[in-house]
Amino acid sequence: MIFYKTREEIERIRISSLLVGKTLAEVAKSIKPGVSTLDLDKVAEEFIKDHGAVPGFLGYGGFPNSLCTSVNEAVVHGIPNNKPLVNGDIVSIDCGVLLDEFYGDSAYTFEVGEVSKEVKKLLDVTKECLNLAIEQSCSGNRIGDIGYAVQNHAESNGYGVVRELVGHGLGRSLHEKPEVPNYGRRGRGHKMKPGLVLAIEPMINLGTKNVVQLSDGWTIVTKDKKPSAHFEHDVAIMQGKAEVLSSFEEIEKVLNNKS
Repeated sequence: MIFYKTREEIERIRISSLLVGKTLAEVAKSIKPGVSTLDLDKVAEEFIKDHGAVPGFLGYGGFPNSLCTSVNEAVVHGIPNNKPLVNGDIVSIDCGVLLDEFYGDSAYTFEVGEVSKEVKKLLDVTKECLNLAIEQSCSGNRIGDIGYAVQNHAESNGYGVVRELVGHGLGRSLHEKPEVPNYGRRGRGHKMKPGLVLAIEPMINLGTKNVVQLSDGWTIVTKDKKPSAHFEHDVAIMQGKAEVLSSFEEIEKVLNNKS
């Protein structure tokens, strides 16, 4: 079943989504070579609780932490650990919060120190895929229009688009219908209407689209061990352009101050 949100409910999702952005910005302050993803997880959990919210991922389906931290070839669902990040790594940090009965869910892929030009381009193109997907997220369009926009841009740059993992509806549950694949055909799939809230999250690989799950039961990695990037925004479908409920603004302010 697909749940359409009232204006008031959308505003509550916006508040949760903006808290995710602020949490990721707080985490961004600590990202550097030598820091572990478990260190980052502790920062996030404390920040979320200090702001009156509950970490959305902690205990979800048995997940043991507040952040999904996916380093280099890890696509998504990486479990925070004690291994220090090193110069040249990238880390996708996916975060969710539950506040006032509604979830926010957003992700950003961070550079650790200096990364290669090849990897930097992957991050740029993945973020462009997200923006192109958001442009297609409007009333009257179909879910396939979103997937096509992502797939077309990624593949035209020679990248692989993950098939097994998708974006999703968002609201009182962290994962609602409909699923939002990052591939598809224009004019196909569920027709979007005002009040639909989606978490759109391109997962783009430097190499092939193929992925495998590690023995921890969570972490998804690229089969060819090449890096993968992941960015995610929450959007509300409206009559005109989609309203982006989450924000990278606070994150990028921190990153610009560090550079």
